[in-house]
Amino acid sequence: MASPQAGVSPQPAEGSASLENFGYRQELRRELRFIDMLAYGLVFMVPIAPFAIFGAVFQVSGGMVALTYLVALVAMLFTANSYAQMVKAFPMAGSVYNYASRGIAPPVGFVAGWAILLDYILVPSLLYVVAAFSMNAIVTAIPTAVWLVAFVVVNTVVNYLGIKITATVTRWFLIAQLVVLALVVVVFLIALGQGKGNGLSAGTALFNGDLFGWSLIFAAVGVAMLSFLGFDGISMLAEENREEASKIGRAMAGALIVAGVLFVLQTWLGSMLVPNPDGLLNGGPVAGDEFAAAAETASGHWMYVLTSLATALAWGIANAMVAQGATSRLLFAMARDKQLPSFLARVSPKHAVPTNAVFLVAGLSLVLGLTLWFTREADAIADLGRLVNFGALIAFIVLHLTVFWWYVVRNGSRDWLRHAVLPAVGLAMLVYVVVNQKIFAQLIGGIWVLLGIAVVAFLVATKRTPMLSGMSEETTVDPDDNLTPAP
Repeated sequence: MASPQAGVSPQPAEGSASLENFGYRQELRRELRFIDMLAYGLVFMVPIAPFAIFGAVFQVSGGMVALTYLVALVAMLFTANSYAQMVKAFPMAGSVYNYASRGIAPPVGFVAGWAILLDYILVPSLLYVVAAFSMNAIVTAIPTAVWLVAFVVVNTVVNYLGIKITATVTRWFLIAQLVVLALVVVVFLIALGQGKGNGLSAGTALFNGDLFGWSLIFAAVGVAMLSFLGFDGISMLAEENREEASKIGRAMAGALIVAGVLFVLQTWLGSMLVPNPDGLLNGGPVAGDEFAAAAETASGHWMYVLTSLATALAWGIANAMVAQGATSRLLFAMARDKQLPSFLARVSPKHAVPTNAVFLVAGLSLVLGLTLWFTREADAIADLGRLVNFGALIAFIVLHLTVFWWYVVRNGSRDWLRHAVLPAVGLAMLVYVVVNQKIFAQLIGGIWVLLGIAVVAFLVATKRTPMLSGMSEETTVDPDDNLTPAP
């Protein structure tokens, strides 16, 4: 067994599988506890994420934004259960890529990793460009491109310095977001108490029987899902977790529930204050500042500035920082298995981070972000968001299939609830969301997935089938360990 690198923290608590058991050397530094991972997931999702896409979700959902977020939360909780089951079996970086590779077969894992790359590679660019445009609207003297470059540089430096620094910075940003959100909720409640609403009642803002339809709500879920993406990024930290593997699943579920409740609350109140709701419902233009406009209605222009600034910094620094870190771990995991160029698997001995992967993500984010800024096409930014969601949804669907195949088919589990029923329900909900996505996302996302299938088919045909380290030694899981549901 290879010895851990000098300076690496101890292995996780007894009961968690050692990384060396899967044929890997411990290179990343185990410094994270449950609270660190919970904070990481919350920052990745951004507690104030609906601020930025509130108008779009309001329009697509027929004004039922809070209901949309509630349905999305339920769908994601089913996905969190599947993550929790698979991280117990395979507690390592790589997320769905690793789970599907080892739980079903390496070619399936490659396609899953390829699909989620569409999410992980594009999401930092999306975050950077939206934040840069927002900051330019607040401080017009500084060009959008300068803001974009500044965000990329700051986040790259923090990620390069190590996971502990990243966790510390993100925790402070989380506290700041929660303070802003608490202030917004109080101001909104006071405003509604003073009769400043737009005419929508509390009941209608949650459920409008005249407009309700499941296809309508699930089409809106396809947009709102962007706010939830990030809880799965916690699984990318499995090799930096110093506690038992079950804590990763708990952190994902905890982050989802906390964020989901906050999303529902803020959008429910915002729906009753947003100016000109009929204009949005009748297909009027979505400017992207609808939540800030609701805040301005509640308490004046200072609230508009506060919510706009909070959105820009949360997306451009906090969210993009953890997105860049999670993406670099996915590239690292796939490169370590020789399914991406090997230079991406290089780890800094000093900082214990995959530095080349971090720099590559920064470079791609900069190029894609500047391209979006140059085109200045609002539709291009919206379509990029839909593509991000599409890649994640396909990977989540593969995840649910993996739980059933690994536990029930390969290892004979009779825990029908966690290993069959819950994954099946989660899979059905996600398939329905994909079906109700915009044609653009279905077309481009489908082409991306088919390209991944073609690549793996070529590798198999040329006798270079993807294979992960240590797989030849894997047989079945211990029924007293990995088949035992997490408490």
